[in-house]
Amino acid sequence: INQQPKPKDPLSTQSTMKISPATLAALALAAGSTNAFAPAAPTRSISSLNAVSKKDKYQITLLPGDGIGPEIMTACKEVLVTLQKKCGFELEMTDALIGGAAIDAKNDPFPDESLEQCRNSDSVLLSCIGGYKWDTNPRELRPETGLLKMRKEMGLFANLRPAKVLPQLIDASTLKKEIVEGVDVMCVRELTGDVYFGTPKGIDVVDGERVGYNNMIYREGEIERIARVAGDVASKRGGKLCSVDKANVLDVSQLWRDVVTDIITKEFSDVELSHMYVDNAAMQLIRWPKQFDTIVTGNIFGDILSDEASMLVGSLGMLPSASIGESGPGVFEPCHGSAPDIAGEDKANPLALILSAAMMLRYDLDRAEEADMLEAAVEAVLDEGLRTADIKQEGDGCKLVGCIEMGQAVAAQLEKIDVPVPV
Repeated sequence: INQQPKPKDPLSTQSTMKISPATLAALALAAGSTNAFAPAAPTRSISSLNAVSKKDKYQITLLPGDGIGPEIMTACKEVLVTLQKKCGFELEMTDALIGGAAIDAKNDPFPDESLEQCRNSDSVLLSCIGGYKWDTNPRELRPETGLLKMRKEMGLFANLRPAKVLPQLIDASTLKKEIVEGVDVMCVRELTGDVYFGTPKGIDVVDGERVGYNNMIYREGEIERIARVAGDVASKRGGKLCSVDKANVLDVSQLWRDVVTDIITKEFSDVELSHMYVDNAAMQLIRWPKQFDTIVTGNIFGDILSDEASMLVGSLGMLPSASIGESGPGVFEPCHGSAPDIAGEDKANPLALILSAAMMLRYDLDRAEEADMLEAAVEAVLDEGLRTADIKQEGDGCKLVGCIEMGQAVAAQLEKIDVPVPV
């Protein structure tokens, strides 16, 4: 893949058409946008995966989770309170347990009451889960098991992670400027199949020694639905889709390649499809990331590659993500982990969670104008020269701030932004 096609001209963003949050989330960092976080307008109608209708009051479940999760959620909540007061609508935000916090309180990484609350909400905002404290627990009592349960029970089969290098933070990347400048990659990861969910699985004793095993399994229908999401995403971006697999050695990857090829060639004739083995893709993302526009891959490969792509921008602390299903609320969360080593020290970066909240406003709550305001406030804070430790560079002339101050700065910028007048 040696040429990056010219991005398609964005259309007007004033359309009120209800479309897939998969499509919209993928457009959150579309090429050619004047706002680094704003989407281009849709060009194809999607009948499923619709956000709730715009209304005056929403039920939001907050999952603070573990590590730095509670403190970044506190900062984000302050920003959302400022936004709703300014714009005249209400977010009724209720906490629920997940991860290590749920294990400590309920001996369950995702209690049934948390699942029920999430299902009955208009949307879900998740901070992060996990930590050293629970790493030696039995598998069923680890924080990650709760996350997998949430995805499976809520049908969150598609995860979309954008990685776009922002001009304000280009020097934060560990790669050379000429390598990362202009990078704009969307990773579409299948989220509820593959080796994380395949059965049978376990650890048994065979011939006197322990044997661990998992099963990398995909059904045709699971591949078809993620391929359609990825095709729709790619058609709204640069028109290029790279499907990543390991078809040279894995039968499940051969099925993946066959099904993706069939769906894209038949249903998305405007999308240029290519295939790449996962080991080569991992290398190419570092060697020349600008060759990629949209990537689609399975659960375990996507877990690794999306983190790698996210680091092209310099810090996971800046990147939001969306996990969506065919119906019901989506779950919006930052790409980073729980960072237990800095938990409680006011060093965390809350911007990825705040940007995840903006995605929630846009794609689950039908509040595009308010999402624009939130994204603009984040950009204004960066332009102002405020930086948390993860994006601070020596000699950059910027001010080092903590989690609390960064959240307050975003809220303060919101107060300066005019509320859009409906046309």
